[in-house]
Amino acid sequence: MKRCLIMTGGKLDLAFARSFLEKETFDKIIAVDGGLKAVKELGLVPDYIVGDFDSVSNEIREDFRQYPYIVWEQHKPEKNETDTELARNRALTLSCDEIVFLGATGGRIDHMIGNIHALKTCMERGITAYIVDSQNRLSLLDGERIFSKENQWGKYVSFAPYTEEVTGITLTGFKYTLKDKTIYRGEEVGLCISNEIAEETATITLEDGVLICIESRD
Repeated sequence: MKRCLIMTGGKLDLAFARSFLEKETFDKIIAVDGGLKAVKELGLVPDYIVGDFDSVSNEIREDFRQYPYIVWEQHKPEKNETDTELARNRALTLSCDEIVFLGATGGRIDHMIGNIHALKTCMERGITAYIVDSQNRLSLLDGERIFSKENQWGKYVSFAPYTEEVTGITLTGFKYTLKDKTIYRGEEVGLCISNEIAEETATITLEDGVLICIESRD
């Protein structure tokens, strides 16, 4: 399986990032603008550096000029895509099976929401994509998913509508189960929040729509 890491420019818990990267391997690394600072602090060398470079110092950029194999993709600040979206687009050209975003949640909420939306194209193309931080692993789902208690990210699993409505939700193996339930964005918000895996595996299925899945720990 070919995996790609995208380091974005949000606030990042470096201790968590080091621990996470010690256990994970990636075939390609893409640094996004301000995320280049975290890449340097973590001792990584990216394959691609993408962005308008308005949030990273010239000094840090020059540190990476010594690596001739790095591909630099500089964009104008005035553009329709976010820098993270541009990095995702690059990742989609690399035949990756999985894309992991680090640094995509801390800092500005508008950027975080944009990063969540960046997952949708990955899902539509059948590519596994996650946003991870020290407390959460976030993804989108439009069909069945099985969760393992042994390999769970954290204690809690929550679901929220990404589309206006999500129909036919069935939860089995969770502490709180559902059968053929339809949920709407902005209504019964607590219905699918802070669930827990009660058996060795837990399964969600749905008929139509897209859910945001948040696996979290305190």
